[in-house]
Amino acid sequence: MYKAPVEEIAFTLKHVAGMADALENGRLGDLSDDLVDAILHEAGRFASDEVAPLAEIGDKQGARMVDGKVLVPDGWAELYRHWAEGGWNALVAPEAFGGQGLPHMLNVAALEMWNSGSMAFALGPTLTMGASEALATHGSAELKEKFLHKMVSGEWTASMNLTEPHAGSDLGVMKSRAERRDDGSYRIFGQKIFITWGEHEITENIVHLVLARLPDAPAGTRGISLFLVPKFLLNDDGSIGARNDLHCHSLEHKLGIHGSPTCTMIYGDGKFGSEPGAIGYLIGEENKGLACMFTMMNNARLAVGMQGVAICEAATQKAVAYAKERTQGKAPGWTGSGMSPIIEHPDVARTLVTMKALTQGARAICYSCAHAIDMSHHTEGAEAKNWAERGALLTPIAKSFATDAGVDVASMGIQVHGGMGFIEETGAARYLRDARIAPIYEGTNGIQAADLVTRKLPLSEGAQVRGFIAELKEIAKAVRGSNLEGFGTTADRLDASLADLEDTTEWLLARLAEGNAAAALAGATAYQRLFGLALTGTYLAKGALADDDLGRDHRIALCRFAAENMVAETAALKDRVVNGEASLTAARALLG
Repeated sequence: MYKAPVEEIAFTLKHVAGMADALENGRLGDLSDDLVDAILHEAGRFASDEVAPLAEIGDKQGARMVDGKVLVPDGWAELYRHWAEGGWNALVAPEAFGGQGLPHMLNVAALEMWNSGSMAFALGPTLTMGASEALATHGSAELKEKFLHKMVSGEWTASMNLTEPHAGSDLGVMKSRAERRDDGSYRIFGQKIFITWGEHEITENIVHLVLARLPDAPAGTRGISLFLVPKFLLNDDGSIGARNDLHCHSLEHKLGIHGSPTCTMIYGDGKFGSEPGAIGYLIGEENKGLACMFTMMNNARLAVGMQGVAICEAATQKAVAYAKERTQGKAPGWTGSGMSPIIEHPDVARTLVTMKALTQGARAICYSCAHAIDMSHHTEGAEAKNWAERGALLTPIAKSFATDAGVDVASMGIQVHGGMGFIEETGAARYLRDARIAPIYEGTNGIQAADLVTRKLPLSEGAQVRGFIAELKEIAKAVRGSNLEGFGTTADRLDASLADLEDTTEWLLARLAEGNAAAALAGATAYQRLFGLALTGTYLAKGALADDDLGRDHRIALCRFAAENMVAETAALKDRVVNGEASLTAARALLG
């Protein structure tokens, strides 16, 4: 059973991501170290004791549609009620609407634990948080007053409606339409697919954020508007009113996250209401909805990265526990009686330590991204701009590296279990099935790679990424200059990986400067992994250098393992980026 690693999470937040310095310098207001620990321990308790025990029934029973109603797994409605009553939905929301105004770092740490407990369950609250941020940032005062309090409290959930059958990542070709009404509202018509937690009955209302196009809108993404479309309309006093003209047509049958109701939603077909058309309210300005939705999407991309971390942690815990109990053969040097636990076999140990290193690396990347976002909100001027760019640079890496790691670690966990891992009863397979969606939704990892290379590397004419690499090189330099034992050849390996990162970054910036985007994009995915591995090695070193005598030996050992067994891949990735385009161009003919 999953046990939230609260101490490890707190250490990474404070000593790797940067929370300790922020607290010491008063950057996070009245937040204290003791309060951070109290919140993390309670979030960990809730995830371990209340969420995780219901994960298996969620997977086996799943969300289902019965007589037109969408039902969640047994026990989940009460679980959600406990979650909302605990105030977890309000951690980072504005205090003016009932939120606690706490740092994103705390929220992503809590998200990790809830997703480790059950990714399918945590998806619902995650979308409500993102929608709340979008509404708080872009909504009118009237809309915020009507809807935001209930969303922040968790009394109402929310969903994000982008995808259509013919329009996946290319939102410019969407067909959902909106029509203006004289009273300032709009009527929404169209079909949306893959809508996570789009319908259920655990809350009395659901607030849908829907992208649609007005009749006179410009073509492409410049002509998209964002609308708030509630399941139930509100009376003048704010109470629940009539059913709006929208409904769930069907549930998607998915590889994983079975407990999460993923819906096909129909807007405006006349099933409810006096006339066809779901009543919606504009968020932001007409034809500028994509910018509003990106507030929610950027929030979601980091949250999805945390899902990758969460799966890594849960799958690793399960694999380590199994490897300690399962006996087979005699490992080299085994002196006990009978067969040895498989954790004593070198290849199993190598697999498990690799899983731990990827988990720690992904966690550090995501927490550091959240830290940058927090600092962009708690600083001013050039410093705020620098932190905002750092968060923008790290977001596609956090989303992609962590979710790729989630798939890889879950697959390794099955391997550790052997044939028993392929059997559903052990629970190892669920992590791989759940993990597989994360590299796909909220912008596929290929899209993240393109975003990283073409939009994020050129920030401030490349000064942001160059400055970041310089900071990473200082950490590697500190390893070389430390008197700590056990690092082995870590400093040399980190220097080499960061040199690979620096050289490849300059090569990509040069290709972009000369207008050769095709060459840059051909190696974008390889570069994204290169960056993630270099960060993994360096962040593990930063943790190993921290003043933490109790766990320092273990951190140094993990850092050395990653440096000497994993980060050398950056050399091969550099070669793929720099020299891979010609072979790709030649091989594309094979695709017909």
